[in-house]
Amino acid sequence: MPVEFLGIAATGDGSETSARTTAAFDRDYTLRLARAHEDHGWDRVLFAYGAGAPDPAPSAAFLAARLERLQILLAHRPNVSYPTFAAKTFATLDRISDGRLTVHFITGGNDHEQQREGDFLTKDQRYARTREYIGIVKKAWTSHEPFDHEGEYYRFNDFVSDVFPVQQPRPAVSFGGSSPAAYAAGGAEADVFCLWGEPLAATAEQIERVREAAAAAGRTDTPRIQVAFRPIIAPTEELAWEKAHRTVDAIRARQSAPGLVRRRPAGGPENAGSQRLIEIAGKGERYDRALWTPTAAATGGAGNSNALVGTPETVAEALLDYYDLGVEILSARGYDLIGDAVDFGRHVIPIVREEVAKRDAAAAARLAAEDEAARRRERQQLIAVQA
Repeated sequence: MPVEFLGIAATGDGSETSARTTAAFDRDYTLRLARAHEDHGWDRVLFAYGAGAPDPAPSAAFLAARLERLQILLAHRPNVSYPTFAAKTFATLDRISDGRLTVHFITGGNDHEQQREGDFLTKDQRYARTREYIGIVKKAWTSHEPFDHEGEYYRFNDFVSDVFPVQQPRPAVSFGGSSPAAYAAGGAEADVFCLWGEPLAATAEQIERVREAAAAAGRTDTPRIQVAFRPIIAPTEELAWEKAHRTVDAIRARQSAPGLVRRRPAGGPENAGSQRLIEIAGKGERYDRALWTPTAAATGGAGNSNALVGTPETVAEALLDYYDLGVEILSARGYDLIGDAVDFGRHVIPIVREEVAKRDAAAAARLAAEDEAARRRERQQLIAVQA
């Protein structure tokens, strides 16, 4: 089974541990960070979405025109544009990148954040709209004949695009969430289903929920699974744990710093994913081989925030545990964005890829042996019948 690595395509140098020193969109920093990923074995980077943040689509186009290999995961909220317009934007970007685009659709788990850009639907309504939106985008990518649409949230007549993606039949669709509505929508529509890093047992349960949702939607395939972590690595275990505790101290100091735009929502997070992270952190700090929850607790479960702590070998082994559950895409983002991308690429990715190659070779050998044994039994049965 192939394994891929997803990093972050930040357009400025700030993080949970340090204030930004660049502009919100800094051309040089955006390109430096992307090259750090491309040069150190990463497959893809995410252009995230936030109200008031730089628009990820032109940011991604800027990057795609300057790099030859690195793939792009573009986050998009359906409330910010009409689906036919978005489909043309995505197809154009797939052309600019020569077929390196995947689109990550964000339903939105926080009412206040959605309302910043005029979205006053309820959460359940947002999920229904997202499913309708994705269906329209897929059809606009693939239909060369004009079509009409009359749904719950969108209505139009006689649309056909003049720009189509390089990828055929279309770019992949990515989706995430941890609520029943998210499993249902992503199970029905997604090529990739994204989860935040949780303990192995909880992750296995979520993967099963996604598979059940895909089957309930009538699919014969299932979405590929992506899981996201914040790796904290160092040459020794002792140094890694010292670094981890310094990181949490820096997160807490940053959270209390004056002028911080992103603050915790009153009453706790609304989205199921963040609620799960807080609940897991409340039950314990350490899980499995290397999962550590204080980084998530310090941010109030904000996004991808659970850490994997240890030497590169320990963190690689922890990632392989998730691979063994069926996870094909490993998302990782440090706190010193460029430095951590380089370190992870140099010291962790090669270990994981080498071990995955060994496991794939062993699996292929087992299948070949089983096939040979089956053929041998068939020959023996034929000889017995003829005798």
